[in-house]
Amino acid sequence: MPSILILCPYPQGVAAGQRLKYEQYLDQWRAAGFDVTVSSFMDLALWDRAYRRGHYLGKALGTLRGHLRRLRDLARIRRYDIVYVAMWVTPFGTPLLEWLARRLAKRIVYDIEDNLLSEQGAPSGLRQLLKGRAKARLLLERADQVITASPFMVERYRTINRRGAVTLIYPSVDTDAFRPSATPRDPAKPVIGWTGTFSSRPYLDLLRPVLCELARRIDYRFVVIGNFAYDLPGVDLEVLTWSAADEVAQMQRLDVGLYPLPDDDWVLGKAGLKVIQYMAFGIASVSSAIGTATLQVTDGVDGFLVRTDEEWLAMLERLCHDAELRHRVGAAARQVAVATYSRQATGQQYLSVLASVLATD
Repeated sequence: MPSILILCPYPQGVAAGQRLKYEQYLDQWRAAGFDVTVSSFMDLALWDRAYRRGHYLGKALGTLRGHLRRLRDLARIRRYDIVYVAMWVTPFGTPLLEWLARRLAKRIVYDIEDNLLSEQGAPSGLRQLLKGRAKARLLLERADQVITASPFMVERYRTINRRGAVTLIYPSVDTDAFRPSATPRDPAKPVIGWTGTFSSRPYLDLLRPVLCELARRIDYRFVVIGNFAYDLPGVDLEVLTWSAADEVAQMQRLDVGLYPLPDDDWVLGKAGLKVIQYMAFGIASVSSAIGTATLQVTDGVDGFLVRTDEEWLAMLERLCHDAELRHRVGAAARQVAVATYSRQATGQQYLSVLASVLATD
């Protein structure tokens, strides 16, 4: 039985970049004959503190525990037929542990999230340390297979990887669970929403002036689903703490979903995950006309693409006034999600990658 060791940043079931990518296929891999072991750098205690202010001792101890786990992983890495690395081996410092993993592992699959080699638009401070470019470049160069969720990165990464072995696999969702609400929503007060984590909060902030101006024109509710506090004076705001148990019910409350992004090189590495989620729930989405969303959304058919604050404001006001338009576009988006981004449509792609890697010398 071929064995796989997964080295990932976050605990299972909490981070969308893992949860809606390879994580949901682990049982399928096991059913296909793979022995799968998962080792996350963060444990749940560190995850709960990592993006909150303070808790310095807890963060330091959690980081120490993560490095100890990685030393244990390196000691056993030769036993596995494939090592599947998500983002990096460790978050801080030089790429020494990535180099050691490459030296010791029989085969490496590297699942890269975001445009980690880009400096333009890249997050600063701690967030940049957590996405170290030197670590990503080493793994990109030397992995036996690279997986990216952004079509804009495929050719770029092929020029870096020594084998030219890069596969595009979009995030996917369980469209049997992620489905439109069976309960009609109140058309008199539409609900606009955004879902994300602390790390993507700056993108939500791009729309603060738009959302405040919209509130001066019409009556709507704005829902933020995330893991941080948020305020928006003058707007009927509701902040929900994301949880796996409540996720479906939370998303089913939305009439319109937002996906704002800045126009820079960094976001070309993004997979359009929010768009995929909105589509699955039959929610009419409005996205910045940049990056992967421009390939996922057919403007005016299954979503909308906008470029300026004025376009954002006009489109949101139009959607709030037109429930029939929201329903029509949401229904078309749902069809796209089932056909293109469902687990059934995506699962075989991972198995094909694993089979091809096993066949390499």
